[in-house]
Amino acid sequence: MYEMDFRLADGRTLHVYDSAPGDDARLAVFWHHGTPNLGAPPAPLAEAGEWLGIRWISFDRPGYGGSTAAPGRTMASVTADLTTVADSLGIGTFALMGYSGGGSYALGAAAILGDRVEAVTTFAAIAPYDADGLDWYDGMIPSGLASLQAAAAGRDAKVRHEASGVEYDPEFTATDLAMFEGPWGWLGSVAGDKSMPNGPDGLIDDDCSYVVPWGCDPTTITAPTLLFHGQTDGIIPSSHGAWLARHIRPAALRLLPGDGHISVLDQAETGLEWIREQTG
Repeated sequence: MYEMDFRLADGRTLHVYDSAPGDDARLAVFWHHGTPNLGAPPAPLAEAGEWLGIRWISFDRPGYGGSTAAPGRTMASVTADLTTVADSLGIGTFALMGYSGGGSYALGAAAILGDRVEAVTTFAAIAPYDADGLDWYDGMIPSGLASLQAAAAGRDAKVRHEASGVEYDPEFTATDLAMFEGPWGWLGSVAGDKSMPNGPDGLIDDDCSYVVPWGCDPTTITAPTLLFHGQTDGIIPSSHGAWLARHIRPAALRLLPGDGHISVLDQAETGLEWIREQTG
């Protein structure tokens, strides 16, 4: 995996990953990481990516890893960072894959970039905060509810929440915990404090971005879209995936009865194969 720092027009640094620099014969797939993670493309999909001819590209969202924080960022502003990366690398069209909150960032990019996006796959994506007809908080675990309600009260309130020493309990299911014994134990190497060497800005600004307008409309997405969601997910309830599937015209939802927030990634290789099928 090649890593590099891009200097953006506003002076920020964006830490970028590229698995096959200059290989235009491969399908470029931008990976959008979860909260709080580094942006490195998923190692558990490296082998599948090779035989499917995938060129993984990604970056640490602002505030994570080697990327400068950008308080007030939205799905739309991060899409501008993605566009800078794609243009700088000479990539015209590409696919998108995102996990958890990163799934929402992938959907935001698809809404803005239109025909430039060939296909989108998400796992446990979050619906817009202003989603009509969705009880947005319903079914969330207490820790997630407290964290996101703090963000909804404003960035200062979220900063205080994170500084209070509150412990976040993800309440992973048994199927979630079992995933850490296999290839997706990789998440432990990119998560938590490892992803935020310069402080909690990445987490704070992610959560704040989930409870404000995206700056784009996911219902305008035209690319083929496949949504995976675990039915026992208490971090991002499956009602979010159902809302997205109903409102994104080209989207299909695969609701997984026995899966939670981590175990939904057991379908990640299937999702990558689907992307390849859509793009020829």
